[in-house]
Amino acid sequence: MPNVPAASALPRRDQIRREAARLFAARGFLGVGVDEIGKAVGISGPGLYRHFAGKDAMLADLLIGISERLLEEGRRRAGGGDGPVAALDALIGGHVEFALDDRDLITLHDRELLNLKEEDRRTVRRLQRGYVELWVDVLRQAYPPLADPAAEPVARAAVHAVFGLINSTPHSLGSNPGSGERPGQGERPGQVERSGQVERSGQGERQAERSGQVERQAERSGLQRDGMAALLRTLAHGAFAAAAEAATSGSAATPVSAGD
Repeated sequence: MPNVPAASALPRRDQIRREAARLFAARGFLGVGVDEIGKAVGISGPGLYRHFAGKDAMLADLLIGISERLLEEGRRRAGGGDGPVAALDALIGGHVEFALDDRDLITLHDRELLNLKEEDRRTVRRLQRGYVELWVDVLRQAYPPLADPAAEPVARAAVHAVFGLINSTPHSLGSNPGSGERPGQGERPGQVERSGQVERSGQGERQAERSGQVERQAERSGLQRDGMAALLRTLAHGAFAAAAEAATSGSAATPVSAGD
């Protein structure tokens, strides 16, 4: 699920989506104006209203769109027909590709939900729940210890933990290609939703500082995209295996084979 091509090769509406995502990710939804988005695509701010009703509509289009895309792609990968272990690996691979190739969108997906209108937020939440349930179902098929009803909370917690791991990658590979920004640089975080809590700008600044530390560590390691993708897949599988082991109170857990 890679990023779209260069803006000049895109239809105008897609150019607007691309630049709005880039600017919202760099400085936060509340820190970007319509005129600035228009300038980025070479049209006047008012000209944007021929394509979107306003900045709120742009954010809703981006967040609902990516939530729909994740769920649709997840269903396609999970239905591959090669067994639950292969389906789980395909889900992991798809989400890793999304996080590495659409880093602006992964940032918005995590950070800007609070700035959606209530109706749009409910739509995103519904789509996100469907995506989580898809993963939980496949995970519990792949690891029989997690199929026990008593282990369902462990499976669900493991899925959310793996999402958190993979979704941290916008800060782990340095600057987003073509964005001209580095994580935390030029950010003016608005309100951030974390487990139902609203974090104000002071906490956002501390988060940006921590993200910068992670970024510098990744740069020193010299880890490139393919290496990061392989590492994330390995870590995700390890986390799920550990969850299955925890569900059996310390006994080893092995996923069922694709042919079972």
